[in-house]
Amino acid sequence: MNDTVEVADNPGADRYEITVGGRLAGFAEYRRRPGRIVFTHTEVGDEFEGQGLGSRLIGDALDAARAAGVSVVPVCPFVARYIERHPEYGDLVAKPSGSAEHTH
Repeated sequence: MNDTVEVADNPGADRYEITVGGRLAGFAEYRRRPGRIVFTHTEVGDEFEGQGLGSRLIGDALDAARAAGVSVVPVCPFVARYIERHPEYGDLVAKPSGSAEHTH
């Protein structure tokens, strides 16, 4: 496959998009919050599955978050699993805010 694969932020649609040969192959939706980006849903089209495009998409999106200096909230299970499998991104995960932790 020599189609060009590109990942780009589409802020107007609140998502990162991955294209193959200029065709939309998938996206990772997000919500921006002060100092963080909340990934809510990732989808790759059926005809593009099994090519590692979802991983490429999330890797590039996480690299962009690191470059922007924002934390990541992986609400999307695919993003959460990707971070678990790639611990080098673990430092990007936003720490829980508030008093969620209890000491007994």
